[in-house]
Amino acid sequence: MAAVISESKVASVSSTTADDTLKRKSRDAGVVSGGHLVARALKNEGVDTIFTLCGGHIIDIYDGCIDEGIRIIDVRHEQVAAHAADGYARQTGKLGVVVTTAGPGCTNAVTGIATAFRSESPVLHIGGQGGITQHMMGSLQDLPHTEMMRPITKFSEGVRSTERVADMVSMAIRACFAGAPGPAYLEIPRDVLDREIEISKAVIPAAGQYRASVRSLGDVADIEKLADILVQAERPVVLYGGQVWSSRGHKEAIDLVRGLDIPAYFNGASRGLLPPGDPHHFDRTRREGFDKADVILIVGTPFDFRMGYGKRLGLNAKVIQIDQDYRTVGKNRDITLGLVGDPGAILGAVLQAASGRINKTAQEKRRSWMKQLQQQEAIATEKLMPLFKSNSSPIHPYRVAYEINEFLNDDTIYIGDGGDVVTISAQAVRPRNPGQWMDPGALGSLGVGTGFAIAAGLANPEKEVMCYYGDGAFSMTSFDMETANRFGVPYIAVIGNNSAMNQIRYGQLAKYGEERGNVGNLLSDIPYGKFAEMLGGHGEEVRDPAQIAGALQRAREAVRKTRRCAVVNIWVDPAVYAPGTMAQTMYK
Repeated sequence: MAAVISESKVASVSSTTADDTLKRKSRDAGVVSGGHLVARALKNEGVDTIFTLCGGHIIDIYDGCIDEGIRIIDVRHEQVAAHAADGYARQTGKLGVVVTTAGPGCTNAVTGIATAFRSESPVLHIGGQGGITQHMMGSLQDLPHTEMMRPITKFSEGVRSTERVADMVSMAIRACFAGAPGPAYLEIPRDVLDREIEISKAVIPAAGQYRASVRSLGDVADIEKLADILVQAERPVVLYGGQVWSSRGHKEAIDLVRGLDIPAYFNGASRGLLPPGDPHHFDRTRREGFDKADVILIVGTPFDFRMGYGKRLGLNAKVIQIDQDYRTVGKNRDITLGLVGDPGAILGAVLQAASGRINKTAQEKRRSWMKQLQQQEAIATEKLMPLFKSNSSPIHPYRVAYEINEFLNDDTIYIGDGGDVVTISAQAVRPRNPGQWMDPGALGSLGVGTGFAIAAGLANPEKEVMCYYGDGAFSMTSFDMETANRFGVPYIAVIGNNSAMNQIRYGQLAKYGEERGNVGNLLSDIPYGKFAEMLGGHGEEVRDPAQIAGALQRAREAVRKTRRCAVVNIWVDPAVYAPGTMAQTMYK
């Protein structure tokens, strides 16, 4: 948001009361403004919250949201607003909405929208623009927003008349939910928003009356084929990706692996679908599982860098892929069978089709296969225990990850925001329930944590929220902890502080050596615990691994008591790196 003072602004401030009175009279007379049409359309879509940072181009939307009872969460930076809208969509399964002013308001939100795009999260970004009457005249904060946003959205268009405002809001939202979900951008010029028209001339789609079902099964014949393949499989595995949770297909996903005795692995938002200790939950044997499986079922995740572009799947296995996006199926790797549709609907139908044709011999071999993987899981965990319980100083980041996992409650939502320390945390942290793991996704954005934490708290006021940051990520968006405090959704912030952008630092050191490897990646030693104290919350510095558990517990108690965010700043060893970082797998 740019700060601009002009004569027109001063005049508008002085006449606010009169303008409000006129607007109320106008609404009573059967007319409505563009901003109020935006709010009405959002309300009809079930939207209850928007995330925003104020700007002169968009204020009539706020006025409309007040009338419609839509909660307005204003933040300190548009990137946080966009991440919060993304996080709200992930936590609720509904649309997330971010509203920004023109120019820098839009560009500041780009990273958050791009993150939602790569994570397939349904977010509507409404952006302001100079008036149509000022088109090509160089108006304040004028930029080609729709052209800029088009490559990272499923829909990017502008509204050209007040009569079409609500209609185009609904059009953009439909695009968000077409196939695999994703973000849409809608630009609305200021004079279109401020203009008042007769309600009878506005196109306002009725609430919930035009939505088509998105629970598509695809080809029924392929359901039968997949059921046959799984029933006959002796060494099957399944990998559940983010779409399983975002489509809320987790119940059917769980029923399938339990009903057919299939070992399950989890990616991203699907972590937590099964609790730790469940006999069908696997996470340390993915390589062996993929190498030795005769059938690999991939649900709701692409063959991107996280999957080695499909190369990490066994060459001799039958590979089946289920996805909401036709373009994703078979991309980067040939497959045996592809199904496009809703993950939950498909998995439920497959289990139903398979239930009457169980092959007892194959079933016994599947159970033996599962026991074999369980034994390997136990061996892999035992190998990690010396790191998890390390008493070294500086503190080993694996010890931090272990302590965090031990600290989690059944209702704790865990958010990871960082590079190497957060990558390491995935080796230990096991969320207890579905929807309680959040990470940046395929874009790998730093700075998502604060917005995600705010959104998680708003969507789940009965749950505890914890965000584990790297110190580099924390410094990007942490001032919006004040926003979390202001709106009554404080959370526990834990920082793995190695005073560096360590994931990148490793690659530089390996390639260029000590003299040049520390360029552009070292940070100052900052006692971030004092940051929480500045905001009226609890802060601690931890340098002894034996003190981690106590510090986390004191943070929990402080958040509950003071209703302010707490920060536990843990000083970790900068010479320890995640295995994937050392292998540079993210670039392969």
